[in-house]
Amino acid sequence: MLKDILIGCDVGTSGTKAVAVTPDGKVLASAHCAHAIIAPHPNWGEQWPQVWLDALVETVSGVTSQVDKQRIAGICVSALYGGTGVMLDASMQPVRPSIIWIDRRATEESEYIRAHIGIDKVFATSANGIDSYFGYVKLLWVRLHEPELFAKIKTILPIHSYLIYQLTGEIAIDYSSAGNLGGVYDFDGRCWSGEMANLLGLDIAQLPAALKASTDIAGGVNVVYAQKLGLPQGTPVLCGAVDCLAAMLSIGCVQEGDNAAILGTSLNWGYLSASRPTDPNLVSMPYCLSPEKLTYVYGGASTAGALPRWFMTNFIGSETQDDYQRMEDAAALIPAGAEGLILLPYFMGERTPIWDENASGVFLGLSLIHTQGHMYRAILESSAYALRDIVESMASGMPIRQVYLTGGGAKSKLWRSIFADVTGLTVLTPKNPLEAPVGDAFMAGLATGLIERPESIANWLEMGEPVVPNPENHERYTCLFAVYRSLYQNTKGDMKALRAIVTPDALN
Repeated sequence: MLKDILIGCDVGTSGTKAVAVTPDGKVLASAHCAHAIIAPHPNWGEQWPQVWLDALVETVSGVTSQVDKQRIAGICVSALYGGTGVMLDASMQPVRPSIIWIDRRATEESEYIRAHIGIDKVFATSANGIDSYFGYVKLLWVRLHEPELFAKIKTILPIHSYLIYQLTGEIAIDYSSAGNLGGVYDFDGRCWSGEMANLLGLDIAQLPAALKASTDIAGGVNVVYAQKLGLPQGTPVLCGAVDCLAAMLSIGCVQEGDNAAILGTSLNWGYLSASRPTDPNLVSMPYCLSPEKLTYVYGGASTAGALPRWFMTNFIGSETQDDYQRMEDAAALIPAGAEGLILLPYFMGERTPIWDENASGVFLGLSLIHTQGHMYRAILESSAYALRDIVESMASGMPIRQVYLTGGGAKSKLWRSIFADVTGLTVLTPKNPLEAPVGDAFMAGLATGLIERPESIANWLEMGEPVVPNPENHERYTCLFAVYRSLYQNTKGDMKALRAIVTPDALN
């Protein structure tokens, strides 16, 4: 029987999605399930790996139940950037929850690395900087604060690598995940840096020795998960990638200069480069295609899509699709600028361009006229201000006239128009809203030979109507953007002081 169905699954921060796709890009089935993170203290974020494994089983089996299983050719899994990754003991059992990318607890560890190793050494080795965002910094936190647990760690795997291990019994890591760990990855040598690991007191033997391309096949589905997932035993499983790379691929990014914004729990804007990164304030990792040649360089806002969900959960009391639509309709009636209400969206510290672990959210301009609709619009506008801040800090000399926008938040018509008006860029979004798992399915097609050329992803894309910026709104937003920037500069000292007051209580 012809095997011509490709399975893609993306395990994200707030939910997991899976798809079944044909080699010409037709989506045959999709499934989704939501899950949250554990946040025991402000600016903390972690999760037990079993939650992700259960979500993978639920969504992939939900997809395979809708297609002819015998036609399935392969499966690729991507996942959120896991920070520490899954920390496993000698029996391959997690020793504690994974500390994920959004967690900002390791501020003292960042300061220690800056003081004792230095940014020049770290960047020369890894092509990345020093911040509690990176996994190597979070691992240092575990070593210093939980030494008994750290002593039990024998293997550290990125989230999707852990899931692939469960499916196949094979241990491997893709270049993108190794690079995104930061610090201990040797960018030029395309291997782990024993020197950096020693300086940090980390054991390089805990990291997978086999670094592979995302499109390499890690192994075949074992008998246990063949049954759970509804896949033929032995179905090829790829090494996979960090989810933002699968999302970039889904929007058609395959060659140098291609760029896109990914609007999920966080917001990333980045581009593909064929040169070694030169700016330690940006995040870089080998791309999921041609990792030996292409690097994904990006800036990120830590909370974007997370903020509407936060608002709906805490101030509306539910988050059904009708609830979201009601708030969007209310926000659409309010003029650009939310009648003087501005939000700094730094709810979990911030990455690009300020790289401040102490940054926090601030509403400025609240008055008695402001309603839920005003606050919701200010939340949407804050992500657009963040994108403009990222692009302007990164794209010096780059002729950026339009931005490809993908991710769950890109489904919102109002949000798309706000992004266009704030940035002054034409916004293009795909009609297919499934993003990263589609990129995963495409990689499965390349690995199994059903797809011959990376450029074929263009045949999978159908773009929606371009959203052109409103000149009057853009002019108003430009004035407000200046206030947005100065607001942080005027409050960052207070943010740091407040964090110093609160943090000791969280750690006792």
